[in-house]
Amino acid sequence: MTSHRPAHIAMFSIAAHGHVNPHLEVVRELVARGHRVTYAIPPALADKVAETGAELKLWNSTLPAPDADPEDWGDTLLDNVEPFLDDAIQALPQLIEAYEGDEPDLVLYDTTSYPGAVLARRWGVGAISLSTHMVAWEGYEEEVAEPMWREPKRTERGKAYFARFRAWLEENGITEDPDDFYGRPGRSLVLVPRALQPNADRVDGRVYTFVGACQGDRTAEGDWRRPAGAEKVLLVSLGSAFTKQPGFYRECVKAFGDLPGWHMVLQIGKRVDPAELGDVPANVEVRDWVPQLAILKQADAFITHAGAGGSQEGLATATPMVAVPQAVDQFGNADMLQALGVARHVPMEEASAETLREAVLALAGDPEVARRLAAIRAQMAEEGGTRRAADLIEAELRG
Repeated sequence: MTSHRPAHIAMFSIAAHGHVNPHLEVVRELVARGHRVTYAIPPALADKVAETGAELKLWNSTLPAPDADPEDWGDTLLDNVEPFLDDAIQALPQLIEAYEGDEPDLVLYDTTSYPGAVLARRWGVGAISLSTHMVAWEGYEEEVAEPMWREPKRTERGKAYFARFRAWLEENGITEDPDDFYGRPGRSLVLVPRALQPNADRVDGRVYTFVGACQGDRTAEGDWRRPAGAEKVLLVSLGSAFTKQPGFYRECVKAFGDLPGWHMVLQIGKRVDPAELGDVPANVEVRDWVPQLAILKQADAFITHAGAGGSQEGLATATPMVAVPQAVDQFGNADMLQALGVARHVPMEEASAETLREAVLALAGDPEVARRLAAIRAQMAEEGGTRRAADLIEAELRG
């Protein structure tokens, strides 16, 4: 039950599984507390969002589809960021029209949803960023952002990108620099465990609150049962986007196929033909998609790309991990997991059958790794998850 009057809360996100999935339980909880939640989302993930009880506000996106090949995003930093600005500029008029006469009391927005933050300013209502990845710490700009952007900002293309971003913000009455607008929200809930945050002691607690993993009932995704005779279970998954890696999967089959006592669940995605793996032993279960959390609750080890979702699910289920990052924040997550003493970071180019097998067997048999994972799981439980996130959102409404 909500502790004050029901409100209209508007959530904004792009159609990407890794961004939408962490929000869903928070939205579901807010609906259960009696709030009216509208969720602005492209049609590709509309059905998933609708299951929370939120009302859909559909808009058309120009970003690559949720299951697009990562190559569609390009190779450079500007290749990666320009599509988000292009999409935001064309999305804003759609969203203004969708909410005409139906403005919310509070805006929640994924960090990739620039229109959500802009609309909150236009409507004069409060806004909370929901971050599904690490956040900026004091000194982040000097230590990370400035070196990363130094060269792109000197190019004509980079200058044009920032000029266009500034002009768009100014058209909407926002005078902040794009870096501050995007990277420094006024209020943010961080939907990842504090344990995964670099320099957590330097994160501004007045702005950012770590609520940890917001996981709920996932039975709708399906169940999984440990096969009879399987003494140990290994899950291998590179998530939903970076799955076109037949060579890597063959190394996994070579490493764990016919390994006595082990059963391997190998998720290969939809862009790899199982025939590319060659002969697959009986102890290897090849799937294009799996109910990941259900398997991790029974798994003894997890080979992961170290995306934010997979990393925190591995921690929440106290599963030792071998991190083989593919892109963006995954490299940082892999380093954090290794620094915590619960994972091994194996670069993709070094992910041979021998290296993977040695790493998994060492981690799964180490009692100190198990102790550290248990301690982190207990810390995560104290962060509060879904209920605390909803409590803090309601506190913002009262404020």
